[in-house]
Amino acid sequence: MKIAVLGTGTVGRTLSAALVKLGHEVTLGTRDPESTAARSVPGRTGGPTFSEWHAGHRDVALGTFAEAAGNGEVVVNATTGAGTLSALGAAGAARLHGKVIMDVANALDFSQGMPPVLNPVNTDSLGERIQRAFPDARVVKTLNTMNAGLMVDPQRLAGGDHSVFVSGDDASAKAVVKELLESLGHRDIIDLGDITTARGAEMVLPLWLRLYGALGTLDFNIKVVRAVE
Repeated sequence: MKIAVLGTGTVGRTLSAALVKLGHEVTLGTRDPESTAARSVPGRTGGPTFSEWHAGHRDVALGTFAEAAGNGEVVVNATTGAGTLSALGAAGAARLHGKVIMDVANALDFSQGMPPVLNPVNTDSLGERIQRAFPDARVVKTLNTMNAGLMVDPQRLAGGDHSVFVSGDDASAKAVVKELLESLGHRDIIDLGDITTARGAEMVLPLWLRLYGALGTLDFNIKVVRAVE
């Protein structure tokens, strides 16, 4: 499958590398490919610079948001929450028409320092805002409740025995996303319902941030335990 991943941070890079390993043709989208390719300063979370990372992942193509979206059958939104609508706008509504947008971003506001706050919250969500802005696309919210490493390798924690959520209006789009999640190793995939249920998935983040502070590690996730019938 041809997949566009918008956003060149840790999440975008991690997903791109994993999807290529699964045999997909991946284009990583950015606003300015030339500037991104030359980037020699580590990001906020540290790790290799983009130029160092890309030198070891030449099988991941690099293009503009528009080029990536135009090439992709599925478009993964791995941009920052604050930059999401601008990035998708640069991709272009015509290039997103009818396509699955797999939204893994969180609308975290860092303007007041740490810890960031969630905005929008409770009565709206980033997933819904994307769907309203691009009504002809098919938005599915998922993977936003865990770190990038667990997104692509759930087996590294408790043998993969933890939960991931999907929210979206289009059943066929959710089926595409569920297939991708299963190929990454996710087993407990919980369909929350339509895109308004993305509010619940996104509101996990304030708890997630506090758990990170309390546990001192990113390697944790939620497991939904059901009653035995």
